[in-house]
Amino acid sequence: MGFELRDHTADVAVAATGDSLEAVFEATADGLAAASCDEIPPETGERFSLTVTAERREALLFDYLGELIYLRDVRAELPVDNRVASIDAPADESDADAEATAWSLEASARGVPLAAVDAREVKAVTYSEMRLESVADGWEAYVVFDV
Repeated sequence: MGFELRDHTADVAVAATGDSLEAVFEATADGLAAASCDEIPPETGERFSLTVTAERREALLFDYLGELIYLRDVRAELPVDNRVASIDAPADESDADAEATAWSLEASARGVPLAAVDAREVKAVTYSEMRLESVADGWEAYVVFDV
């Protein structure tokens, strides 16, 4: 399980797989880091935590990746070694108006100072061709990033 970078016209895409929903989110986030930087220094940077909520599972992935890009810009650190500790799903997905139906995740990443890497700018995550689906042996995701 892991990720693969794929060329996508003027953008870059990440195809990721994982045994669990948490694992495919991690692999997709690690793909974002790989799209940003060829070499990541080991043991550089401190871990930080983040929490993300969204109304749908796909929106949770989108918002999680968007938050990592935002934190990269604000903290001047590339989020790497991404870990998703938990993803909480709504009890009843059909009740989209209830606040209790929000999807949420608890995650962490190691923030490598941008000055320590030769980073390319990934501007944003897109919904273009985005896919997140359960398959026989786990989960698959496909995400296009604007570069």
